[in-house]
Amino acid sequence: MVQLGDRLDHVLGRRAADPLETAFGLVTAEDLLRHYPFRYVTQGQELARKDPDDGERITVVGTVSKADLVPMKARKGHMLKVVLTCDGQNVSATFFNGHKVRHNITVGSRAMFSGTVKWFRTSWSLNHPGYLMLEGDEDDLVGRPHGGGELAGMARGATDSSGAVNMSMLSLPFLPMYAATREVESWTFLRCVRQVLDQLDRVEDPLPETVRAEHALMSLDDALRVVHFPESEDDIENARYRLRFDEATALQLVLAERRHSVAVRTAPACPRVADGVAAAFDEVLPFELTDGQKEVAEEIESDLSRTRPMSRLLQGEVGSGKTIVALRAMLQVVDAGLQCALLAPTEVLATQHHRSITRQLGALATAGELGAPDRATRVVLLTGSMSTAAKRAALLSIVTGDAGIVIGTHALIQSTVSFFDLGMVVVDEQHRFGVEQRDALRAKAREGVSPHLLVMTATPIPRTIAMTTLGDLETSTLRELPRGRAPIRTSVVPAQHRPAWVERAWSRISEEVAAGRQAYVVCSRIGDEKPEDLGKDTPDTASAVDVYESLRAGALANLRVGLLHGRLPTEEKDEVMSAFNDGDIDVLVCTTVVEVGVDVPNATVMVIVDADRFGVSQLHQLRGRIGRGGHQGLCILLTELAPGTPTYARLDAVAATTDGFELAVLDLRQRREGDVLGAAQSGTTTTLRLLSLLDHLDIITAAQTFARDVVDRDPGLVEHPGLAAMMRSAVDATRVDFLDKA
Repeated sequence: MVQLGDRLDHVLGRRAADPLETAFGLVTAEDLLRHYPFRYVTQGQELARKDPDDGERITVVGTVSKADLVPMKARKGHMLKVVLTCDGQNVSATFFNGHKVRHNITVGSRAMFSGTVKWFRTSWSLNHPGYLMLEGDEDDLVGRPHGGGELAGMARGATDSSGAVNMSMLSLPFLPMYAATREVESWTFLRCVRQVLDQLDRVEDPLPETVRAEHALMSLDDALRVVHFPESEDDIENARYRLRFDEATALQLVLAERRHSVAVRTAPACPRVADGVAAAFDEVLPFELTDGQKEVAEEIESDLSRTRPMSRLLQGEVGSGKTIVALRAMLQVVDAGLQCALLAPTEVLATQHHRSITRQLGALATAGELGAPDRATRVVLLTGSMSTAAKRAALLSIVTGDAGIVIGTHALIQSTVSFFDLGMVVVDEQHRFGVEQRDALRAKAREGVSPHLLVMTATPIPRTIAMTTLGDLETSTLRELPRGRAPIRTSVVPAQHRPAWVERAWSRISEEVAAGRQAYVVCSRIGDEKPEDLGKDTPDTASAVDVYESLRAGALANLRVGLLHGRLPTEEKDEVMSAFNDGDIDVLVCTTVVEVGVDVPNATVMVIVDADRFGVSQLHQLRGRIGRGGHQGLCILLTELAPGTPTYARLDAVAATTDGFELAVLDLRQRREGDVLGAAQSGTTTTLRLLSLLDHLDIITAAQTFARDVVDRDPGLVEHPGLAAMMRSAVDATRVDFLDKA
C-alpha cells in the first residue's frame, strides 16, 4: 500500500514521476494529491429527447451516417458537417477545422460526441464538439484513443497499463481538470492521481474527532479522495471545506507557536512615569490626540507595563498619526532607562523619521548637550551610506546607551551594532521586512530579555489577512484622520483623449505654488535603466529624469523643480529632501521613494504619471503624502489608457474613495493570493490552494481558535504529531518569513 510520504517515482515509476517533479515540484504522493482540480467537467446528459434546450450540454454515442467537407462562406477553409445516428435520432455536428478531423471521422465508424446544444432557427446542432472514435460494438473498452477536444484528452487520462481506454472513467459525473503544462497534461494528472488513490492506504486524520464533529468536517482520507473524484456538487464543496480548514489550521498553528514562544519570554516592564520625558513631551505637544490615538496609546501603555513582551501591529490610514503614537511609546520605554530601535525600509524614510522625531521632540532630543533639560533623550540615525566618522559616532552612542532612540535601516541588524540595553523594537512598514529581520534586531537585547515589539503599516490590512498573516500579533487600528486634516480629491485624466486636461494639471500646480504651496510629480521609473533592466516587453512609460527635464524646460519653467530617486547619492538625496522640506523646491519630480513616511505638510498637489503602472494600495499610499497641513489635497492620476478598460476602472475606483481598507480589499481581489502571502517576494509557491483570505473568515476564525487552544495546551505539538506533520507539510517552517510580507 502507498503512504502519503512515499516518493512518486517509487509509486508511479520514474517515467511518470520525473515530469511531475520538474514541472510542478511534486515529489511525494501527498504532493500529487494536494494538486487539487481547479474545475470539473461534466459530460452532460445522454440525449433523452428529440429537442434539447439551447445551451444544454449533451453526450451522444452513435454511428457516423454522413461526413461532408464543405467550404466556409465567411472565410477560407472547409468545415466538416457530420450526422451521427443514435437512439433512432440524427444529431448534426459541425467541425470548423474540417481537413484536420475528416481522416478520423468517417462514415460507418462509431463515435462519442460531447458538446453544447446550439439552436439556429428551427434546428439544432453541436458546434465543434469534443469527440472520441470507438472501436467495435462495445463501449466499455476501446483501443488507443483517437479524437479531439476535452473528450479525447479525458480518454488519454483514462487509459490503462495496456494503453486501452477504460470507458467507465468517462462516465464519471465530474471529471477533474488540473493546472497543467504542455509536458504534463491535465489528463496525465488524472491517470496518476487514480493510480495513487487505488493504492493509497487509509490516511490517518490529524484533526481530533471532536473538532471534526464540531465543524462538520469529513475525514482527511475522504476529502483527498472525493476532491479528485466527486459524485456530486455537495461532495466537491464538503471536500474543499475540509481541505480549506486544514490550510487555515496549518497557518494558524505556525502563528500560534510563534505567539506562544513570545508569551513565555521575559520583557522589561516599562510602566509610565509621571515626571519622565514622555510626560514632558505630552506637555509640549501642539495638538490634541484623536480619540483613536488615545485608545491605541492606552493599549500600548498597558502592554509595555507588563513583563511579557508586547507584540502589537499598529495599522492605520495614511496620515492617521501612527508615528506620534509610536514615539510616545518609545519615550515610555526610554523613561525606564532602556533604548528603542526604529527600523525603516529605506534611507529616505529613516532620515525623514530622524528629522521629524528630532523636530517634534525639540529640546527633549538634546540629551548630553549644553543647556539640555533634565528630562531629555538623544535620537541617533544609522544608515549604511553614512560616512565612516558619522557611523562610528552613532555606534558609540548606541553601545554606551547615550542614544535613547536609534533610527535606521537594515544597517541596525548588522553584527557591528551593539545596544547598551534594548527595550523596544519598532518596525515601520512591516511588510517590507521578514520575521528573520525583526528577530535579528530583537536578539540585540540583553541575554534572557526579549524587547517589546511594535510593527506599523500604512497599508490597511483586512481582518482576514491580518488574522492569517499576522495572527501572532495583537492588532490596533487607527481609522480617523487627525483634526484639521483635509480630505484628498482624486481625478483620473486620460492623457491621450484629453490632452487639454494634462495641461490643466500643470497649471493647477502653478496655481498652488503661487498660493505658497508645493507639489509632487511621481513617475514609475527613474530613466537611466539599461535596456536589459527594463525587458523587451516593458511598455513605454515616462521616466522621472525625462519628466523632470520636460517640466523644467516647459510647463513649469517658472518654478523651482527638483529631482529625487533611489539611485542618487545619499548626500544628494538628503539635500534635495531637505530643500523640499524647507520650501526651497516648489515641485519635486520623484519615484516611489516618497511612497511612505515622507511628511511635507505644505505639499497639496500630486500628479502620478502612468498611474496604471501602480497598484491600488500603492496609489493610496502615494496620495497620502499630500494634504497633510490642513489645505485641500488634490491627486491627479495620469494614464495613457482609454476610459472603459479594466485598468482604467481600477483607477476610477481609487478616485472614488479614500477608505484604504475598502481599497485594500479591491487590491487583493485583483491579485493572486499567493502574492498576498509574499510568494512573489520569497520565490516560493503559496500553500493556499483553496483557502481565500478574503472570503473564508468563518474558517479562518474557527482554525485560529482551535490552533491557539491546542498550542496553549501542547506547545510544540508533542502530543499531536499529526498536527505537527500537517503544519510542516502545508507550511515549510523554514520559510515562515513569507507570512510577514503581506
